[in-house]
Amino acid sequence: MAGRLEGKVALISGAARGQGAVHSELFANEGASVVLGDILEKEVRFVADEIRAGGGAAEATQLDVTRQEDWIAAVELTERTFGRLDVLVNNAGIIDEGGAVDEDLDAWHRVIAVNQTGMFLGMKHAVPAMRRAGGGSIINVSSTLGVVGADDYIAYQATKGAVRQMTRSAALSYVKDGIRVNTICPGFIETPMTDDLEDEIRDHDIGMTPMARAGKPIEVSYAVLYLASDESSFVTGSDLVVDGGYLAQ
Repeated sequence: MAGRLEGKVALISGAARGQGAVHSELFANEGASVVLGDILEKEVRFVADEIRAGGGAAEATQLDVTRQEDWIAAVELTERTFGRLDVLVNNAGIIDEGGAVDEDLDAWHRVIAVNQTGMFLGMKHAVPAMRRAGGGSIINVSSTLGVVGADDYIAYQATKGAVRQMTRSAALSYVKDGIRVNTICPGFIETPMTDDLEDEIRDHDIGMTPMARAGKPIEVSYAVLYLASDESSFVTGSDLVVDGGYLAQ
């Protein structure tokens, strides 16, 4: 039986570990050819090797999402290797803790560069390739903290809120090109990024989740898979929340 992404070609940023690696593995298992991009070049090539060893089609490339030239090269590699680009998962992101008074200006600029400008650049260079392919799907990773407030994450929340609005703008701009643009809003998910948080913060966030546990990366990946597939052909400009009930409160 054909996979849910059979014949599609996807480019995934932040694919070296955590959610990005799991997205990549699931996409390949569902029949997609996948280009994995990450600033962690050794690690992302290992993930691509693992996918190929399992019979999937994958290539890896170094991708600093803040560098326009890296995005141009990643899209060119995707089209050169697999002939087209159908799906972009704008997954790369970083987090920094600090309020308006405490946040360091350099850290602020870095979070904006990765989480917001990086997604802008991904869309900027993916859309022309998707036009050449006759359409496509872009999935931008936001967060529940792009919807509601929390203490001391001003830069992260600024970017994740911006991602939701950028998504809506792009969805309307490119709908006539057959390109759908949506966001995923995960809650607290077990990833290397959340593993670095202090125990007190982790316990608080899990305690605020009605399901009383952290989510698993694969639980987010199945939502991303839906938005990448033709099953979501009438969905654009939307937020898909995967948060264990957090935003229902």
